[in-house]
Amino acid sequence: MDSEIAGPSTVTSEPSTSGAEMFNLSPSQTESPEVLQKKLYFLLEQLQNMARDLPAKYQMRLPYELLTSLANCLLNETVFEIVKGLLEIQNVTEQHLYQQRLQFINMKKMEEQEILKTFENDSDRKIEELQKFIVKQKEDLKKFDMNLVLELDQKVYDQQQTLEQAGIPGFYITKTPIEIKLQMHLLDFLLRISRMTLPS
Repeated sequence: MDSEIAGPSTVTSEPSTSGAEMFNLSPSQTESPEVLQKKLYFLLEQLQNMARDLPAKYQMRLPYELLTSLANCLLNETVFEIVKGLLEIQNVTEQHLYQQRLQFINMKKMEEQEILKTFENDSDRKIEELQKFIVKQKEDLKKFDMNLVLELDQKVYDQQQTLEQAGIPGFYITKTPIEIKLQMHLLDFLLRISRMTLPS
């Protein structure tokens, strides 16, 4: 990962795929080869710099060939719009699930208060009901959180599928934690680059 940039002398395109064609991710035809070449070197340099900051276990999974293919793909700025759209959906989903969990916890608090009120004059019964409530609350919260995790897993799958169909290198459907984490790093790379001004 620490090798110097030694990119191709001319801009090359990745072999077309049905996904890339679907999202029209070929480099812009309105820019000169010189401008495209400048952008390609810039993109590759940024990707290499970001990759160098990752732990070694991720660096070894980001070979030069992958970064070059990704830089080539980024010559079409549609990729950035796809990534931004997916991250917006992810943020909305996470906020929604977070609010659901808060509502669930508040509902349980109300149930607890109802027990305290109902048995305020019967300490033994109150303790007995609270003990049962705590056990059930723990089980219910565990089930609720498992459902949240399943929903988040589905969103990850949807993201992987969309990015793979778009023909973006480094993205494919996987359940392997280290590969998912690597894809999260790549998404972060793309988001950071999308905020940069490309050479012209």
